Amino acid sequence: MPVKSAILALLGPEALQEVCGALDVELKAGSKEAMERHLLGQESIAAENLLPFLSEAQLRAVCEACGVAATGRKATLAKRLGKLAQGPTFAAIDFETADYYPDSACAVGIARVENHRIVQRAYHLIRPPRRRFAFTHIHGITWQDVAQEPTFGELWPGLGPILTEVDFLAAHNASFDRSVLQACCAAAGLAPPKIPFRCTVKLARQTWNLRPTKLHNVCDHLGITLKHHYAASDAEACALIVIAAHRDGSK
Repeated sequence: MPVKSAILALLGPEALQEVCGALDVELKAGSKEAMERHLLGQESIAAENLLPFLSEAQLRAVCEACGVAATGRKATLAKRLGKLAQGPTFAAIDFETADYYPDSACAVGIARVENHRIVQRAYHLIRPPRRRFAFTHIHGITWQDVAQEPTFGELWPGLGPILTEVDFLAAHNASFDRSVLQACCAAAGLAPPKIPFRCTVKLARQTWNLRPTKLHNVCDHLGITLKHHYAASDAEACALIVIAAHRDGSK
């Protein structure tokens, strides 16, 4: 269960009114369910804003509801829940390839996420090892577009900072992007980053029971704007899918 939902479910109507008064948020009287729905929709009230109003016993109850350790003192419990509410630090990544071989990356898009927000973006064209392009009809990239661009081996080391201390890499159909990254690193004589991948195809199926789950299907479901097969847009959409899934209670 998401932290904010767990807190709101725990607090009674009077407590909710008191909290909203302290946070200077208007909350009309009504059923507890109506109050919860209203506050869940208020992005200005994050779980971190609510934690200071809870007793140690209430914090333990929220920890138990969210499936995290309920041991320790009040400050420890609040810190643990605050970190859970902020969500993971991760990077969404998308590659476009020139031909049928995974070492032929011709574009990469990356979106770094911290505390449920995209905080950094990167997009680069890449000169693949061969001039032949088999997928121009999909992504619109030609050899002429990339002939003067850096190779993967020249580009990748400079992208290190955007991946610093991320918990995982997210990709839609992650097996493809993982294979491209590994093949390109191998061809360039670079060690691939030791960062696990998470697949947003699987995440969308687990969270919203979606079928089909192509990237445009998931974006349509969530109202995400997408310019498909433009690596920057695909990476950003993937990041937003993970954020939405985490907010909806996915672990």
